[in-house]
Amino acid sequence: MIKVTVWNENRHEQTNEKVREVYPEGIHGAIASFLKEENYEVRTATLDEPEHGLTEEVLNNTDVLLWWGHVAHDDVSDEIVTRVKNRVLDGMGLIVLHSGHFSKIFKTLMGTTCDLKWREADEKERIWVVSPGHPIAEGIGEHIDIEREEMYGEHFDIPDPDELVFVSWFEGGEVFRSGCTYKRGRGKVFYFRPGHETYPTYYHEKVQKVIKNAVNWAKPTTIGDVYYGNAKPLEEIKSK
Repeated sequence: MIKVTVWNENRHEQTNEKVREVYPEGIHGAIASFLKEENYEVRTATLDEPEHGLTEEVLNNTDVLLWWGHVAHDDVSDEIVTRVKNRVLDGMGLIVLHSGHFSKIFKTLMGTTCDLKWREADEKERIWVVSPGHPIAEGIGEHIDIEREEMYGEHFDIPDPDELVFVSWFEGGEVFRSGCTYKRGRGKVFYFRPGHETYPTYYHEKVQKVIKNAVNWAKPTTIGDVYYGNAKPLEEIKSK
């Protein structure tokens, strides 16, 4: 059974009535709800919990961590960011959602500003599958249409993805690399663009399908022990 932790800063839900109307159980609650439909062990964690809900015990029992943040990136402790980074390097999967592109953990793992263009104008988003054989795109078809979303536009200041799975087009004319995969150490990272807090994006069936697929893709891979440092030879070294 895959162990999933859904992390959300959970700040908009406390201050914005519109967000509470869309996500009465919080964004983390909405995501956890549809993930529980699968054979996953799901827990949630939020910013204002002790250690942001990401204790050593929680992370050591997490196969895949989902991350949603927006207005409180700077409130995340550097110590916790380092803790999450080390778990990713050790094999934990990380799925970064929407405005999590500006989170400390994503910027740390990418090594760039992760900046972009944006606009809130209730415009249509069409997410094109550009890697139809990729497991994260399984069952999606050619594209996903979202009636109203926030626009993100290029240039997106990220390293070239290991794999580009989705590209978004917006009604206002912009395009965006909206589904990107990376490997960092033993861990896998997936960035998925849609999910503005005032829109019901996480109730969209195909958005849910992508996230479920991503959890399956990002889960740790069983490998043997890896050793570093000074090594004894496996074969006899004959002096010349």
